[in-house]
Amino acid sequence: MADTESLADIASHIAGHLGERVEESVIAYGELTITVDPVDIVQTLRFLRDDARLQFVCFIDVCGVDYPARRRRFDVVYHLLSPRQNARIRVKVQADENTAVPSVTEVFPGADWFEREAYDLYGILFSGHPDLRRILTDYGFRGHPLRKDFPLTGFVEVRYDNEQARVVYEPVKLQQEFRSFDFLSPWEGPDYVLPGDEKAS
Repeated sequence: MADTESLADIASHIAGHLGERVEESVIAYGELTITVDPVDIVQTLRFLRDDARLQFVCFIDVCGVDYPARRRRFDVVYHLLSPRQNARIRVKVQADENTAVPSVTEVFPGADWFEREAYDLYGILFSGHPDLRRILTDYGFRGHPLRKDFPLTGFVEVRYDNEQARVVYEPVKLQQEFRSFDFLSPWEGPDYVLPGDEKAS
């Protein structure tokens, strides 16, 4: 793993070549993270891959992060490895629900399924992707399950119906109503003091 000094050298080398395209550069936990505008992501990753000094040729993954309170709620995060530098770099862009991030499959073909996964689980759109469709959820699935505002129960439940001899989808039904427990009731609470509770009075 690269030390902080060599990461700082890499960061200054990148800043010298990409200039204003680098919105932020941070070294933390032994890794360099740079933030760029979505329109610059393809050019940035191509530079990181092709630069003779850097050679970030190993594409690790693309993932999404959801911050629903933010105007541009998603971070799209790219992880790369340079065997030459023995260093990792994280490249981040911010996106919203309606604006597509350019696909990087022309630079790293291995990004194909990772971008599909980010689309499926977060709803992040990628322009120029060769086959942007769901990859993990089922046909007709509603919503994006890794968004923070997605309900924990989901919208539908799946079961096998013996009479129809097929899998059926039904709206989620919560079988138990919300209940307020009275822990002082002899029917619901213990009739002895739990260890540690004597300190509460």
